[in-house]
Amino acid sequence: MRKTAFFLTLLSLLTMISCNNRKHAPGENPLLEKWDTPFGVPPFDKIETTDYLPAFDSAMRMHNAEIDSIVNNPAAPTFDNVIAALDRSGEMLTSIYNVFSLVCAADADDAMLKVQEQIAPVMAGHNDGIYLNDGLFQKVKTLYEERQALGLDSLQMRLLEKTYKRFERAGANLAPQQKEQLKKINSEMAAAAVRFGNNLLVDNKNFLLVLDTADIKSLPGNIRAAAAEKASAEGHDGKYAFTLSKPSLLPFLTYSDRRDLREKLYKGYLERGNHGDSSDNKQLVNDLVRLRTERARLLGYDSHAAYVLDAQMAKTPENVYSLLDALWEPALRSAQAELDSMRAIKLKETGDADFQSWDWWYYAEKVRKAQYNLDEEMLRPYFSLENVRAGIFDLSNRLYGLTFRPLNIPLYNPECMAYEVLDMDNSHLGVLILDFFPRDGKGAGAWCGAFRERTYKNGERIDPVINIVCNFTRPTETQPALLNLDETKTFFHEFGHALHSLFTDVPYNGLLNVERDLVELPSQIMENWAVEPAMLRRYASHYSSGAVIPEILIQKIQQSALFNQGFATTEYLAASLSDMDIHSLSEYTPINVNAFEHEALFEKRGLMPQIEPRYRYPYFAHIFGGDFDYSAGYYSYIWAEVLDKDAYQAFVESGDIFNRELATRLRRELLSRGGSADGMTLYTNFRGKEPSRDPLLFSRGFIKELPKPEPADSTAARPTPEVTSEAK
Repeated sequence: MRKTAFFLTLLSLLTMISCNNRKHAPGENPLLEKWDTPFGVPPFDKIETTDYLPAFDSAMRMHNAEIDSIVNNPAAPTFDNVIAALDRSGEMLTSIYNVFSLVCAADADDAMLKVQEQIAPVMAGHNDGIYLNDGLFQKVKTLYEERQALGLDSLQMRLLEKTYKRFERAGANLAPQQKEQLKKINSEMAAAAVRFGNNLLVDNKNFLLVLDTADIKSLPGNIRAAAAEKASAEGHDGKYAFTLSKPSLLPFLTYSDRRDLREKLYKGYLERGNHGDSSDNKQLVNDLVRLRTERARLLGYDSHAAYVLDAQMAKTPENVYSLLDALWEPALRSAQAELDSMRAIKLKETGDADFQSWDWWYYAEKVRKAQYNLDEEMLRPYFSLENVRAGIFDLSNRLYGLTFRPLNIPLYNPECMAYEVLDMDNSHLGVLILDFFPRDGKGAGAWCGAFRERTYKNGERIDPVINIVCNFTRPTETQPALLNLDETKTFFHEFGHALHSLFTDVPYNGLLNVERDLVELPSQIMENWAVEPAMLRRYASHYSSGAVIPEILIQKIQQSALFNQGFATTEYLAASLSDMDIHSLSEYTPINVNAFEHEALFEKRGLMPQIEPRYRYPYFAHIFGGDFDYSAGYYSYIWAEVLDKDAYQAFVESGDIFNRELATRLRRELLSRGGSADGMTLYTNFRGKEPSRDPLLFSRGFIKELPKPEPADSTAARPTPEVTSEAK
């Protein structure tokens, strides 16, 4: 039996089991019917968990029929009957997968997680059935080899080349026996990544630090109130409960004077997936590294990192290490100076200079108060969630002419809210769904996804439905949700991703995606506006009195811009380096995960013991779990920051940070172009020159001033680790 047929048979059996508990009559699956909803938003109020497996079954069969029609077409291969037809295929499957994966990430229960575990290897097998279909690949290959004689325009040529590259990277050139080996690897990888993510959800959910009033006296009132509400919701009335979610964890580490409790909570965070129990992830890390290494070698690459980076701007592991290593020593020096300042305070207060990782946030806040007279809690009242959202909407209007109209439509969770996005000419641009607060079954962190990307069908534009998911501090009975500066920047960041998806306008699905190390540019550039004085005066007002944030607080925010940058950069670089190290292995042997990490970071590179990497392997979901695979790609945030700081400098140099003409050029030359050209080409089309690393170094405090701006037409070569065309 062919693998594709096997997977469909397996899915059919799973579907029959699922259907036994369905509420819908046969043929009434809302995922398979035309969505008669406002702007084509998924019919969340009609979808049941039991609908997904039957929908996947039908959609995969439909997709296979579309592929068969391409393969069996007796006409000579052309761009239209092969490349364009392939690009159009799988519309239903893509739609269903987008809905399932995004809802599962943000609002999963045990039933959804079970479906996810069942469907992941089936989807991997389905994709292999397409990309390892020799009849289909031969038609693609024929066109690729004859591409210069086909009279294609630039977008058609780009799509043809990207399509061929996808087949090649998926193993289409392998021998039959190697293809079977690759299918097995892909199926096992998909299942392992899902198990990793689900184990992490279990550990997040199972940890709860329940405290008495005497334990939390040093915490601000709003933090105590939120902890009391969480405790009550968990059945601990009169107590205070803290979880491993960042809105609960970080305020406790920042303000709790109970060192023993800070240690307990932080170790709970650090040890997720590392307990040697049923949710331990260390073996899954081994499995994924082994499988990824086997796949890379099978496809002719030295390592998984080499395989991943071949399709990115960075191109090679050497170029990534060049950038990370160049920043490592300056970051460590800065972090050591920060540690010295905090250790002096601790010695003076306690007579003890011993300093551990769970002390960092607590004493960093003391340094901020001492050096800048700035308390994060002084700022929260000016950053209510409503104010920050209004500020982001206002910025989007000033830069791009967008407006946002509230929509009252069914959504996947009642806490979500939706907006219609109108373009500069008041035409419909898309729908934006916002989901802000932590809850059981929701992944940690923040992300932006698309229930539907902008597409074209029969010449008609189909506009996007975008989803922003965060885990912000919840409102209490007496206060609205009040964000700290980091959460505020996170909202701006994810909104940048949303704008990118809203603006992308290309005629082919295969040109939607950009390189991984470019994708963070549109998000990170938005963070620059969040704390600009002119922007703060527009949106940061007191949630109760309505008073605009005082100038003295704006000054303190600016003066403290470099506060704790050594720590922030070091913990990020540590995670990026551990990602690169474990994925640069050319041969797999069983890994002691904790020892490998310790040797790579602390022994080899001198990471101070008071700083843990931002993510340790057993809970590093970016690179080991779920659908958002950043393996050998976590570096991309700092790579993109070279671009975003340089791009924002264009607004600064123009004398108007709200320069609409410049924003229009950014949208036209980069944000709307998707993957229609190489990332560096798109960037230089906007900026007029290659990016400089200097604005990044300046923003992190690693150089004291910026050099004078170069002429816009400069083409002077820049050595690595600058992000240059040589390293794209």
